Amino acid sequence: MITILCYPKCGTCQKAEKWLKENNIDYNYRPIKEENPSVEELTTWFLDSGLPVNRWFNTSGKLYKEHNIKDVIKTTSHNELLKILASDGMFVKRPILIANGKVTTGFKEAEWLEILGSK
Repeated sequence: MITILCYPKCGTCQKAEKWLKENNIDYNYRPIKEENPSVEELTTWFLDSGLPVNRWFNTSGKLYKEHNIKDVIKTTSHNELLKILASDGMFVKRPILIANGKVTTGFKEAEWLEILGSK
């Protein structure tokens, strides 16, 4: 099953949902602010994604800037960074797509097509 984690006010999330609906792709929706991913989930997704940990942060978000995460990333372990991400869903880049044993953050149509192509 396809799952996306989104924030309803996020323009990129809205674009991704619109794309899924236009392509008649069924998915489960999980609100990232209300159902923040756990450290365990984030660890699994991080490993499954193959993405660098900094790509998991919402770099345009208020929390990212307030907590100076740009500098924190440089000196903090992956485990500690995953704990920061798990502390508040607003730290996490969205949407998160989980499908077919693969995970990615953000919405890039080509990337999503590649992941969903084997559904």
